Amino acid sequence: MEPAGHDPDLPEHAVSPSDKARWRGRVLEARRALGATDRAREGAALADAAARAITTGETVATYHPVWDEPGADALLDAIARVAGRVLLPLTPRRPGPLEWAPYAGPASLAAGRFGIREPTAPPVSAGEFAAATTVFVPALAVDRRGVRLGRGAGFYDRTLGAADPSARLVAVVRDDELVDALPEDPHDVRMGWALTPGGGLVRLS
Repeated sequence: MEPAGHDPDLPEHAVSPSDKARWRGRVLEARRALGATDRAREGAALADAAARAITTGETVATYHPVWDEPGADALLDAIARVAGRVLLPLTPRRPGPLEWAPYAGPASLAAGRFGIREPTAPPVSAGEFAAATTVFVPALAVDRRGVRLGRGAGFYDRTLGAADPSARLVAVVRDDELVDALPEDPHDVRMGWALTPGGGLVRLS
């Protein structure tokens, strides 16, 4: 994939919304075209890589993959088998930071906003989220500087500032979604790591 060009009428530090929209369109089209066999193979590889990336007993904040997101149920299951405590996000009704609640197995989830399965338990305190030493973050793409491309709602950019500064922020993407450069806005929170099916846990600059 090639980075989209910037609008010459915008200030140098600004990003045209169409830049990110073009990237999102390319990534989503490629994900939709992925066959079931390849999707399952990549999901199993991501699950194995995630389990090896965390330490037994640590607190991990992650997410339940939906739609065409890589990993599917296998990713969450693998993390839960190793981590001591797993937190999943609760999507707010208005734009703002995510809340988090403990994951206690598939039976503890119900469909939330946008059809995303979320814990039915009440949210934990901000301090409990800050105790997470690894945070797996959904992404459409991430570049080698750590710039993450999300779906555009901004929930994670409003949330990740509350993570412990020493926590590993890990974008979960397919192999070809780890790219050289993405358009970046000033409010974008950079990732320190990427998790890919073929490369496993990759440190970003």
